[in-house]
This record gives sequence, C-alpha cells and structure tokens, in this order.
Amino acid sequence: MQPETDSSTPEERMKRRFPQKVRVGDLRGLPLLDEDDRTLGHVTEVVRMPNGRIVLVSRCDDWFGHGGRLVGIPIETVAILARHLNVLDIPRKDFPSLPSWKEADGAVIADDDIIRIAISRR
Repeated sequence: MQPETDSSTPEERMKRRFPQKVRVGDLRGLPLLDEDDRTLGHVTEVVRMPNGRIVLVSRCDDWFGHGGRLVGIPIETVAILARHLNVLDIPRKDFPSLPSWKEADGAVIADDDIIRIAISRR
C-alpha cells in the first residue's frame, strides 16, 4: 500500500500549521533543521519579495559555517519549534538545487516588524 501524497500547496499546508506572530529579529540566526534534526544552515535575513511572499535567506553548501552560497527558503515551507526552524517541505537532498539568492531579489524586513510563521511540534 502506497502512502497518500499531499497535493495541497505550501501556503495551504502553512495555514494548517497554525501560523503565529513572530518578531522578524527573533528569526535571524536561528538554525534550519531537516527531518533528522541536522542543521542545514542559519537564517541570515528575512526578506519580502516583490510579489509579497516572505523568504528566509540562509547559507547552503557551507563547511562548518564558512563559505557557501545564499539561498532563499519560502517561509511556507518551515515551522518554528522552540529556538530552531524545522524545514518541513524541502528535503535535505534538494537544498543544493535551490536557486542562489541575490540581494536584488527582495527587500530586507526590519527587525521590529511582525510576520506570521507556522508552529511545529515533535
């Protein structure tokens, strides 16, 4: 028997995860963890795209926190749990194929701004 696949969009899945208000500055520096609690990177910026979507910028392909390239992770694909973010909808193997982030892609959101992020539990 094959498991059912979830055909809903990332936005629909985020709504089911009870999004809560969070201060943007509290997200900077948080680790992004995969399903095995391995660190994929840390949030360096929180950015609003021209289409209004929010993206978390993180380094990918780095070696012990040095180097690597910046990538954008849609906020709909993560959920906060304590002092880290669970990446729920992007498997670890897909991180290297994420497009590189360029500063011109969006506008950095101020630390005191409030946005919504899904919550998670284990």
